[in-house]
Amino acid sequence: MRILTLACSLAALIVASPLSAQTLNVASAGDQNMVDYVKDYLGPMFEKANPGVKVVSVGTGPGDSGSQKIYEKLDAQKGAATTDFDVVVIHQKAAGQMVKEGLLNKYTGNVETAKLATGDAAKNSLGTDVGGFVIPMFQSQTALAYNADMVKTPPATFAELADWARKNPKQFGYNGIKGGMSGVSFVAGWVYAFGGDAEKLMKGPYDAATKTSWDKAFADLKEFNKNAVITPGNAGTLDMLNRGEIAIGPVWVDMFYSWQADGKLPPNMKLKLVSPGMPGQPMYYAVPEKSAQKKLAEAFIALATSPQVQADGIVKKFNWYPGIDAKNLEGKLDKAAWDKLFTDVTPAELAQNGKPFPIAPYFNDILEGYEKKVAN
Repeated sequence: MRILTLACSLAALIVASPLSAQTLNVASAGDQNMVDYVKDYLGPMFEKANPGVKVVSVGTGPGDSGSQKIYEKLDAQKGAATTDFDVVVIHQKAAGQMVKEGLLNKYTGNVETAKLATGDAAKNSLGTDVGGFVIPMFQSQTALAYNADMVKTPPATFAELADWARKNPKQFGYNGIKGGMSGVSFVAGWVYAFGGDAEKLMKGPYDAATKTSWDKAFADLKEFNKNAVITPGNAGTLDMLNRGEIAIGPVWVDMFYSWQADGKLPPNMKLKLVSPGMPGQPMYYAVPEKSAQKKLAEAFIALATSPQVQADGIVKKFNWYPGIDAKNLEGKLDKAAWDKLFTDVTPAELAQNGKPFPIAPYFNDILEGYEKKVAN
C-alpha cells in the first residue's frame, strides 16, 4: 500500500487546495486507507450535505510517527493566526501531548455524537485526560484467534491459557515484542493479568518502583514461552494459524476479519477476548486550536461519528470496532455485518475486556522488563 510522505502530502495540500472559507483540510496519520477513507467516502458525503465546501484529505504516514508529523506541524504554526489543518486524525500518544501543549481545541461539547462515545478511550489517552478534545474514530482491538477444530473450548482467561499451553506445547504462537503490536498487546495483557494493579498501569500515577513487583509475572512468561512459538509478525501469526502450525495466537481483530473475508483464513477460525483483557487502541478525531474552520470541522466530525457512518464506513468497510459505543449501531448494520463483528466478541465482552495500553512510562517499563527478564 502506498504511503504518502508528509512532504508530498503538504506539497499537494498547498498546491491543490489553498485555505479558503469553503475548504476543510483533514490530515490523517495512519496508512493510505485512512487518507482514502476521507477522500473517497467521508469527503464526498460531507460535500454533498454542504454545497460549496471542499474537503481535502492528506496523509502523514503510518504509526505514531504519522501523528508526530502532525504534532510538529501544529507546533510550528503555534504562533500563526491559523494552521493548515482543520481536522486531524491522530493516535493516542500524540493526542495526550497535543492536549498538554494547548494545540487542540476543546470542541466535543459542540458535537452531539460525542455523547455516544462513553468508553475510557474517549477521556483517557495513555494516562492523559483528553476529555472534551477528542472523539474516537474507531477502536482497534487485539484478541486470541483460534482454530475451532483444534480447540473445542478456548481459554477464557490468561491463567487458563497458560495451563492450556503447558498441555499443548508449541500450539500457541505470538510475535514477541519486536514483531508487531499484537505481541506487545499480549505481553501487556499478561502483565495486567499477573503483575498486580492493572488499573494503575492504565491510568497512573506512575511509580517507578511498581516494575519490581512484576518479577514473578515475567518469570512465568519466560516459562510460558518455552511452550510457545515466536512468530515473525502479526501476519506470521495468521499464516501459521492458517496452515495449522499453531492453534491459538493473538491478532488484530480487523486484520483477522479482513483475511477471513479475502479467503486467507478458513471459517473455522474464531476469536476470543480473554479476561482480564487485552489492549487495543483508538484513532482520534481532533480539531487544532488554530483551525480556521472550527464549525465546519465540528460538523464533519459529527457526520463521521454518526451511528450510520460508523456502521457503514468503519465496521463494514474496515472491520474496525466503532469509535462510538457499539450499542448505538444496533439497527444500523445488517445482520450479517453485525454477526461477523460481534458473534465471537460481544459488545459486552468488548466493553469489559477491551483495555487501553499502559500509560507511557509503564509501557516502557514492560518492554524493558520483557527484554531483560523474558527474552534473554
